[in-house]
Amino acid sequence: MQRQLGIHQVNAIGLGCMNLSHAYGVAPEKKDAVRLLQRAVELGVTHFDTAALYGFGRNECLVGEALKPYRQNLHLASKCGMTGVDGKRVIDGRPETLMRTIETSLKNLQTEHIDLYYLHRWDKSVPIEDSVGALSRMVEQGKIGAVGLSEVSADTLKKANQVHPITALQTEYSLWTRNPEIAVLDACRELGVTFVAFSPLARGFLSGGISDPSKLVEKDIRVNMPRFQEPNFSKNLKLFDSYKQLADGAGCTPGQLALAWLLAQGEDIVPIPGTRSVEHLEENLGALELTIDKGTLEAAGEIVNHLTVNGPRYPEATQAEIDTEEFG
Repeated sequence: MQRQLGIHQVNAIGLGCMNLSHAYGVAPEKKDAVRLLQRAVELGVTHFDTAALYGFGRNECLVGEALKPYRQNLHLASKCGMTGVDGKRVIDGRPETLMRTIETSLKNLQTEHIDLYYLHRWDKSVPIEDSVGALSRMVEQGKIGAVGLSEVSADTLKKANQVHPITALQTEYSLWTRNPEIAVLDACRELGVTFVAFSPLARGFLSGGISDPSKLVEKDIRVNMPRFQEPNFSKNLKLFDSYKQLADGAGCTPGQLALAWLLAQGEDIVPIPGTRSVEHLEENLGALELTIDKGTLEAAGEIVNHLTVNGPRYPEATQAEIDTEEFG
């Protein structure tokens, strides 16, 4: 199954590369990460998503090295505007900063051209028009093929698109995170922007990967996410029990049902689940081969949605950094 992403056709399910270097505790050994990335290529994945922030450059280096032999046949995406500075995460959307970041990203990724380059976060101290203007100059210079945005509202997307055509917008979207349905999905469709859905498996929750958040390691970002904290998590886990029964009845895994639901929300949506497991990678891509009836997909959406899930998706400090619409 292929989907359109700008001028490119890509596999309908891409690969988010973040957790191979960043945010989910101790990273896997390099050889295992390389094996997973190359196995993804073998299985037909063509869209790979990384960022300057992930591992403070280490993820781009990993992706660049592992995928270099296949580069000409792949669609490579990275992000700028949020990087590691002196060991701390910094949001900086000034044009001069973005122009420096692209040079580092090109070097790390061992390529002369990045197919899709996102503004990872809108730096609210810098007009979105200025940041996107810098990205448009990268297009003119041949350093990137297309401009993307991440975690922005419909209004910000429309402002940015007036400066340069936006090819893709990336935001969290899954059964348990429906914020894009407020306004951004409609705006993307109005402008012809592909929607790239990160965390389509709800950071592992919808694949059944988390039954006890107390066992998460200290540096796992989910430790500080309200949905994985009590009393919210115990309530959410009860939802998963019913959801898993539905997946069992459909003859698929819970993760595959989550991906099938998301793919059914529109042909302009490209999910990018991440994983450290080749087995889970193969399972995720198996969702493309499934035929699940409409009634089952609707039932999944009735069990898990923004009204049934407990807790906001981000802690307050992180929420203040993003620009996405929120349910009242």
